[in-house]
Amino acid sequence: MAVSQNTTTTIPFDVGVILDFSSSVEMTSMVSITIALTDFYATHNFYKTRIVLHTRDSKNDNVHAASAALDLMRHKNVKVIIVPERSVQTSFVVDLGEKAQVPIIYFPAFCPSVSSSRSSNYFIRTSQKNETSQARAITAIIQGLAWKEIVFIHEDTEYGNGFRPYLISAFQEFDAQVPFRTVISPSATDAQILMELDKLMKLQPRVFIVHMKPSLGSRLFLMAQEANMMSEGYAWIITDSMTNFLNSMNSSVIKTMQGVIGVSPYVPESKELHTLRIKWRRKVLREDTSGTEIADLSIHDLWAYDTIWALAMTAEKFRFNIDTPFQRPEPIDNSDDIAATGVSLIGPKLLQRFHNIRFKGMCGKFHLINGQLQTSVFEIVNVIGKGSKQIGFWTPTHGISRNLSNNNNLSSVYSTSISTLGGVIWPGDSTNVPRGWDISSNGRTLRIIVPLRTGFSDFVKAEINETTNITSVSGYSIDVFNAVMNALPYTVPYEFVPMFSDSYDDMLYQFDLQKFDGVVGDLTIMPKRSLNVDFTLPYTESGISMIVRIKDDEKKNPWVFLKPLSLELWLSALGVFTFTGSVIWVLEHQINGNFRGSISKQLVMIFWFAFSTVVFAHREKVRNDLSRLVLIIWVFVVLVLTSSYTASLSSTLTINQLAVNDLRNGEYIGYQSGSYVKNVLKKLGFDESKLRAYYNEQEYAEALSKGSQKGGVGAIFDEIPYLRLFLSKYCDRYAMIGPTYNTNGFGFVFRKGSLLVGDVSKAITAEDGMDRLSEINLHWFRNQTSCQQPGSTTPLTGLTTDSFRGLFLMSVVTSGFALFIYFYLFLRDNTDIWKNSAGSAENDSIKQRVVNLAIRFYHQADNPITNNIISAADFENEARRRVMDEASGYGIYTSVTDDNIFEDSHQQDVGISSPHYALGGQSFEINLVV
Repeated sequence: MAVSQNTTTTIPFDVGVILDFSSSVEMTSMVSITIALTDFYATHNFYKTRIVLHTRDSKNDNVHAASAALDLMRHKNVKVIIVPERSVQTSFVVDLGEKAQVPIIYFPAFCPSVSSSRSSNYFIRTSQKNETSQARAITAIIQGLAWKEIVFIHEDTEYGNGFRPYLISAFQEFDAQVPFRTVISPSATDAQILMELDKLMKLQPRVFIVHMKPSLGSRLFLMAQEANMMSEGYAWIITDSMTNFLNSMNSSVIKTMQGVIGVSPYVPESKELHTLRIKWRRKVLREDTSGTEIADLSIHDLWAYDTIWALAMTAEKFRFNIDTPFQRPEPIDNSDDIAATGVSLIGPKLLQRFHNIRFKGMCGKFHLINGQLQTSVFEIVNVIGKGSKQIGFWTPTHGISRNLSNNNNLSSVYSTSISTLGGVIWPGDSTNVPRGWDISSNGRTLRIIVPLRTGFSDFVKAEINETTNITSVSGYSIDVFNAVMNALPYTVPYEFVPMFSDSYDDMLYQFDLQKFDGVVGDLTIMPKRSLNVDFTLPYTESGISMIVRIKDDEKKNPWVFLKPLSLELWLSALGVFTFTGSVIWVLEHQINGNFRGSISKQLVMIFWFAFSTVVFAHREKVRNDLSRLVLIIWVFVVLVLTSSYTASLSSTLTINQLAVNDLRNGEYIGYQSGSYVKNVLKKLGFDESKLRAYYNEQEYAEALSKGSQKGGVGAIFDEIPYLRLFLSKYCDRYAMIGPTYNTNGFGFVFRKGSLLVGDVSKAITAEDGMDRLSEINLHWFRNQTSCQQPGSTTPLTGLTTDSFRGLFLMSVVTSGFALFIYFYLFLRDNTDIWKNSAGSAENDSIKQRVVNLAIRFYHQADNPITNNIISAADFENEARRRVMDEASGYGIYTSVTDDNIFEDSHQQDVGISSPHYALGGQSFEINLVV
């Protein structure tokens, strides 16, 4: 069958079309092709060329397709062949086109990436198919909804299998998984499809991605509706293989797909598209006499339309070479030998011209890249009512957005936020976003193991009601688990299964047998255990510490007050005390009478002033600003030191101090039987023969009360939660002391890969933040809060110099700085001695100069060094004090004024001489008044 335009005055351009006439999709594409020819030449009636179509029926058979291609090339001399939908047929035709150098144009909706799997230069794909971009668009939706596990359902064909690698690669970018997939044969019966869906219902994931052709996909959703898998809680996403044909599907199928999300290449609306849609529907109505429901124009039909326009443009540009024949071997017979087909002489140039075609088509910009059209924008639709509703877009640079206009904002970033989309209706006519999985696995109740053992039953314990013969469980871990599960935003049915086990590791092996779903108890999070199961975040305090017995022996030690500080720290403190006192004496000696007198008095003052600051009992006032600076820093050091001393002494008088090194040297150590703590102690260097195992709190208390000398232990190492429980009952006699060795704490256990782990961990954090876990702690460990020493951690040894090195250094540097400034000023004011202006031989000795400076410093108490060291008020007070000291020897009343140093309104001259004093360069006269 040939379809042509007026060829009487034009140049024909022969094009072969091989379609399956039994396929409704391909036949509707033929409608688009004929409309495209009419529209193109109506618009371009001045063109000299006219496309002549030669159609052949492939009959859905590879041999027929190959035979049709040979016939078109040998007998019709076609310049281009448009190939069928089926991928296997396409492969045969592409091979023939490669040998004959005839371009093969391919625009079907279902393409198994033929162009990527074959290296043919003569294969052109004019359908907008970009599997990588489509996979990323679907991934953005999954990521925005925080779904972690997906079930991939696809048909068992080359086309169906081809999309899976792209999907897995895209999911790996944000740590999502495709742990399950279901492959359905196109020839599968409804019963077989229903059986596969029944298997999917037993899985936890409730998110399904469907990649199959409309014929099989329609049956899948009909069966899913029957299996009640289109109800609330499920999520379905379809690829463009079905989304492109939503408007062409039967209304009964659309009814079963309510709430489905689909992605497809975006086709912008235009006036031309609206007109084409009307033409297309009218033509289909005229040609279809079956009376069946008429489908709407699909994107597949638009690709066919644009392909013909591009081909017509290429033909016009090539009109001068159209008559170039095939180059065939001689002689030519009528056999079907492939070699007899020959080689098209215009094929390579025609291919090049077609690649260079640029125009705005119905689907947007027509531009071939690497032999195929590209698409950068995907439309996201929601199946609602009788069709689909556009709810947003996806682009490679901006991700998900409600409108494409938002993407013009250059400052916007890649987004996966679903909140930007329009209102989404999910299966079951629900507006609630499905969480993506169902832990109950179609209503199944989870079986949670509660491990039982002889000791520490406050964490988990089981009791059997003799009347009802029902076993009930309780304990701290049970209460925390119930609180956390109740905090989940959904209901999870579960039941507790008590199980006695000496080894938690052996018990966790049961998960390999898939017998249980979780464990609630005092299970420590450990790397080797995580190989078989998944742990939640810890719900208890973590770490290993030790408890010791409180003794009164230290209270009877007369030297116990020395223990809070190490010998090194005592000596260091004494040295800094003495140094600071000496610095203060130097700074105050010349201007403060309290720091002068006999040598013994001054030595006493040095130590008295420094050590009296410990109790802040010093009475002497300092007058030098540098002294005040030194004193401020020193008082701060003393405050920190005394506070630390007091705290350490209190602990020493309360708790028997046992260092780890002391325990290694002969003390017996206790641990919980069956616990991994034994291995920790061995790694710490403890002799295994000195380790003793105990089962419960009572045995702990008995062993500690006896001590190592009487068959007990000196200390017990265990995880902090157990020690807290022990101290809640025995805190008046025992205490927990450091150090603490880090562990991961207790966690809840779930089956490997369980999706509950993340939500339960979030619930633990939320409940802890709302103090709900604190209330449970108070309920089970309430007695501990009434103790004077509620399990507080105490330092093991006396304080050392390391803890105060920074403080001492700060004090010494400050004092040294003050001394430097002071001596600098002193030397500046006594340059006469240092410069040795007299020039005598004796004074030429540096040693003698230093001695002279020292003598002047010690004896020149009547001359302040400089005015910027002592204030005016201190100057006056010092003058007054010196006069008073001098006059006190006479036992008379004195007063000081500016004009006459001593003056009184009732003074009487007694004839006593008035001695003169010099202070700071000013001369004063003393008048004694009787």
